[in-house]
Amino acid sequence: MQSIKLNSHIGSDGILRLDIPVDVKNADIEVVVTVKNINSEPEKVTKSAWSPDFFTKTAGAWVGEPLKRELQGEYENREELF
Repeated sequence: MQSIKLNSHIGSDGILRLDIPVDVKNADIEVVVTVKNINSEPEKVTKSAWSPDFFTKTAGAWVGEPLKRELQGEYENREELF
């Protein structure tokens, strides 16, 4: 696999034209194109839905009856796949 990074210009027709020489001839290939506008504003990071002190305020705050893990029962024996 070969990775090629290049900058290009899209004309007023809105069509990106790529001429990329590769070392392969007469073969089927897969091409992945990622389009990123380098002139646009960077994406803004959105504020977290959690308040900054949410976890420090809520950690250990359970005031109900003590939590306990019930017995899990017997493990089911299954046939081996191999």
